[in-house]
Amino acid sequence: MAEGNISTVYQFILVGLTDDSELEVILFAVFLVIYLTTVLGNLGLIMLIQVSPQLHTPMYFFLSHLAFVDFCYTSSVTPNTIINFLREVKSITFYACATQVCCFITFVVCEMYLLSVMAYDRYVAIWNPLLYAVLMPRKLCLQVIASTYIYGFTVGLVQAIATFHLSFCGTNVINHFYCDDVPLIALACSDTHVKELMLLIIAGFNTLCSLLLVIISYVFIVFAILRIHSADGRRKAFSTCASHLTSITIFYGTVSFMYLQPKSSHSLNTDKIASVFYVVVIPMLNPLIYSLRNQEVKLAIKRITDKLSLIIH
Repeated sequence: MAEGNISTVYQFILVGLTDDSELEVILFAVFLVIYLTTVLGNLGLIMLIQVSPQLHTPMYFFLSHLAFVDFCYTSSVTPNTIINFLREVKSITFYACATQVCCFITFVVCEMYLLSVMAYDRYVAIWNPLLYAVLMPRKLCLQVIASTYIYGFTVGLVQAIATFHLSFCGTNVINHFYCDDVPLIALACSDTHVKELMLLIIAGFNTLCSLLLVIISYVFIVFAILRIHSADGRRKAFSTCASHLTSITIFYGTVSFMYLQPKSSHSLNTDKIASVFYVVVIPMLNPLIYSLRNQEVKLAIKRITDKLSLIIH
């Protein structure tokens, strides 16, 4: 990928979030706590779903993969960011930077389409609960998940290759706390119009396409809920979607702000703040949202804790 470079770049220097050494120590502690919470929350949710037979449904199968994707995409950035808070020179090698870009885009795209699939899954469950298992068989769920990962990796790889074929012949200082397309494009001294167009079209297509699938699913969900005669039944049906709607609103709001702007509207410092939210905070929030707002997950946690207390005593 370095062949297109006028002068070979072996590493990039990350500006980070601040140059205040005292603030960096505080941020180190905050990011470390958030990351550990994220790891425990997402891996804990995956394990809970695996060991709880009552959660072996398509909904929780997709939720376990959402937790896995959240864990992966924050892990592609956050550990290095935490270490950099303690480093005087925040460097990253050329190929490590390329890998980070590829992995991050891969898992963000996977998250988009997983949220779409989960919306469709909720529609099927509410529209015809008796045929839910027939309409969402295990084989179909596995095929959908495999397609999501393959497509996400393809997008990530194509975008990373396009970015790192640009010529970096001037400064190698990235105005960000991780390797991201937008600040890397700002560093390039070759023509970036094709790459900028690719970023806008591919990011726009994936964001709008996956969001459109979510909206269509929820339009049908509303009609399906209106068919339910009892108020209690409608309330229960809507409550199964509440956690998912919360995740969608937070995720798409932040990603749209980051990537669906023309270059002239971008402020890299503003983007860094938005990035902290969707790279570090959102992966921590998702397991909390699905645990605290989902009755079945809370019951599964209670069963596990009750079993553990019996074993201990």
